[in-house]
Amino acid sequence: MTPLSIIVTILAYFTAMFAISWLSSRGGDNNSYFRGGRKNSWTVVAVAMIGSCMSGVTFVSVPGMVGTSGFGYMQMCLGFIAGYLVIAYALVPLFYRLNVVSIYQYLEERFGLSSYKTGAWFFFISKMLGASVRLFLVCVSLQLLVFGPLGLPFALNVLISVGIVLIYTFRGGVSSVIWTDNLKTVCMVLAVVLSIVFIAGNLGLDLKGLVATIRESEMSRIWYFDDMNHPQFFWKQFFGGLFTVVAMTGLDQDMMQRTLSCKNYKESQKNLVTATLMQTVVIFLFLCLGVLLYSYAASAGIQERGDRLFPAVATGAGLPSIVGIMFIVGLVSSAYGAGGSALTSLTTSFTVDIIGTSGKSEKQIASTRKSVHLLMAAGMAVTILVFDMLNNTSAIDAVYKLASYTYGPILGMFAFGMVTKKKIQDRFVPLVAVISPVLCLVLQLNSERWFGGYRFSYELLALNAFFTFIGLCCLIRPSSSR
Repeated sequence: MTPLSIIVTILAYFTAMFAISWLSSRGGDNNSYFRGGRKNSWTVVAVAMIGSCMSGVTFVSVPGMVGTSGFGYMQMCLGFIAGYLVIAYALVPLFYRLNVVSIYQYLEERFGLSSYKTGAWFFFISKMLGASVRLFLVCVSLQLLVFGPLGLPFALNVLISVGIVLIYTFRGGVSSVIWTDNLKTVCMVLAVVLSIVFIAGNLGLDLKGLVATIRESEMSRIWYFDDMNHPQFFWKQFFGGLFTVVAMTGLDQDMMQRTLSCKNYKESQKNLVTATLMQTVVIFLFLCLGVLLYSYAASAGIQERGDRLFPAVATGAGLPSIVGIMFIVGLVSSAYGAGGSALTSLTTSFTVDIIGTSGKSEKQIASTRKSVHLLMAAGMAVTILVFDMLNNTSAIDAVYKLASYTYGPILGMFAFGMVTKKKIQDRFVPLVAVISPVLCLVLQLNSERWFGGYRFSYELLALNAFFTFIGLCCLIRPSSSR
C-alpha cells in the first residue's frame, strides 16, 4: 500500500468516527461524560466491550503468537469467562448500589481516604503508561507507512494522533467512547473475517479445507496439562485469565465506566455475560487467522514472524487491496479507540478521585474536567515522545509489566473489603500497596532458582493481590467489625 492510499483509508475512518462522536455528544453534560447518563442499552455496551478489550497490540499480536503458543490463549479465555461472571454478579451490584462515578470511591467508604487515593493513583499510573505505549506503537507504524515517506517528524505524528483522540472525546466522554467502540468492533471483526476469507481463497481452501487446515496444524494445540513449570500450563492460564479480567476490567475505571453506563445493574450483567461470549468467538477467529497467516507466509516466502507477520501479509503483494485496507482500519480503530477510552477514564478518575468534586457546582466541575482532559492529553503526548527517545523495546516490556503489577494492590484491597468486615489503619495502606509488588518482583526474578525451574506467568497478579490482602490483615484494628 502507498502512503496516499493509507492516508485516504485513515481519513475515511476518522470521518466516520467524528460523525458518530458528534451525534453521541449532543446535549451532553457532566453526567453523560462520566457515566453516559446511565441510559445506554446493554446490547450497545456489549458490542462496545468487545472492541474495548482489544488494543492495536492485541490486533497484531494474537495472530502472531500462534507460532509459539498455539491456541493456548483459549485456556486464558475460559478464565476470562469465569472472571466476567465474578464482575457481573459480585462487583456490578455493589457499584450500582453505591451509585459511584468512580469505582475507587468504594475504597473511601470502606477504608478511608488513604485507600481511596492509593487505588486512584495506582490506576492513574497504570493507565497513563499502558495507553501511551499502545498509542506509541501505532505512531511508530504510521511513521513507517505515512509520516516517514513524506518527510514529516515523529513529533508531528504524535501531536496529530493525540489531537484526534482529544477532539472526539472532549465533549462526549464515555457516551462517545461507547459508540466509537462499536465502530471499532465492527472494523476489527470485518478485518479478521475478510483476511481469513481472502487468505483461504489464495491458498485454494474451501470451507471444509479451511477447517481441516486449522484442525490439523501443529499450531492449533489448545490444552497444556503436562508441565506445570511451563507458562502455558492450563491452570496458570485459567486462573491468570480469571484474575486478570477481575482486576483489569472489574477494577479498572476505563472498562467499568462503560458497564456502569447501562440503565440498571441487571442490564449491566446482561452486557457482561454477552460480551464475554462474543469476545471468546472473536479471539478464536484471531487465532484461526494466525494459522492461515503462517501457512500463507510459508507459501509466499515471507520471513516475518510474531507481531510483524499480520502487517507484512496484509499490506504486501499477493492479496487483494481490501485486505490491506481493512488491516489499516482495524489497526487504527483499535489503537485510537483504546486511546480515547483511556483518556476519558483518566480524566474521570483524576477529576473525581484525585482533585475531587465535592461541594462544586456543575459549571465548576465541567471547567475542571475540561482542563484535566487537556492535561491528560498532553501527558500522553509527552510520555509517547519519551518512549521514542528511549528507543528501546525493553522499556515497553517494562511498562507492560509495571501496568500488570499496579492492579494487584487494587484487587487485594477490593477483595479484603468485600470478603471481610474489618476496619483497618487506613494511613498505612499506601505502604502495603508498594511492598506487595516489590515482593512479587523479587519472586519473579528468582523463581527458577528458588522453586526448581518454576516460572511465573499471569498468576503473579493473584499473588500480588494475596500479598496486599495479607498486608491489610496486619493493619486490622483491634476488635474492629462492621
